[in-house]
Amino acid sequence: MNIGVDAAALGMANAVVAHSADVNSGYWNPAGLLKVEGKQIGLMHASYFANIAQYDYAGFAMKIDERSALGVSLIRFGVDDILNTTQLIDSQGNIDYNRISLFSAADYGLTFSYARALPLDGFNYGVNAKIIRRIIGDFASSWGFGFDLGIQYEKNDWKVGLMVRDITTTYNVWTIDEDAYNKIKDAVPGENQEAPETTEITLPKLQLGLSKKFIIRYDYSILAATQLNMRFARTNDIISTNAVSIDPAAGFEFGYTDLVFLRAGVGNFQNVKQIDNSEKLNFQPNLGLGFKYKGIQVDYALTDIGDQSVALYSNIFSLKVDLGIFSR
Repeated sequence: MNIGVDAAALGMANAVVAHSADVNSGYWNPAGLLKVEGKQIGLMHASYFANIAQYDYAGFAMKIDERSALGVSLIRFGVDDILNTTQLIDSQGNIDYNRISLFSAADYGLTFSYARALPLDGFNYGVNAKIIRRIIGDFASSWGFGFDLGIQYEKNDWKVGLMVRDITTTYNVWTIDEDAYNKIKDAVPGENQEAPETTEITLPKLQLGLSKKFIIRYDYSILAATQLNMRFARTNDIISTNAVSIDPAAGFEFGYTDLVFLRAGVGNFQNVKQIDNSEKLNFQPNLGLGFKYKGIQVDYALTDIGDQSVALYSNIFSLKVDLGIFSR
């Protein structure tokens, strides 16, 4: 639930909390769902770690009336066809490749979103209810539940957004299969002798964003956005204290006649300790490209260019469709 969705947002370093205004707002800031006209769907696929892991997203949003909207989205991040070699050696000490089986380790996030306009002019709010499901083959599985709260405010073309993720703290409770665990425990002598904790806690995170769109000679536009991503713990973020750590991000989108878009962004500023115990500031640049025509938008993002952080770069594609085009 921390990776992000929509290649357009990823191309801007995720600095979209203030201006997100489509089906993908269910993830970034549910208050933005009020800007959806009619019904929209969003799809995205990305491969990670040399295609070992697959990340997929699907979202749907619709306007209920002039003051409210709803959405639903599903995220899956999983590694499939993992070799289970815990039973490779039989009770006689012989290697038997027929005893190898396959399993998947996958995380699922199902989100229900609701947005409504506040009586105050320019203010909208939205809430998410999340169901988290995590599965590691037959070994273990968990259920989790959490909530998000988002607010957007617009005045004189300036937009401000606030997103509080896991506002009530999200809990995942694991169930460990005893038979499967015993097989793992005995697979390597002296390893995995104690069962892991059965409760996972995700602490709240806060994102505060500001954006404005500038129109240049009617046909050209520049969208500028900045964002502060805050976690309430000491981390490697560029600003880090015992109370809160802050990772800034900035993104830009150059548009031509609302048809072609070029995007760039920079974020994920981290103080990384080197082998000599010195610290080096790492960051993640991003690039993006988008095309929009008659209610269909295709976006591409190249993230983590040049391997500035510890992960490899990824090519990400997403699709957004205004379902109203099929009724015209």
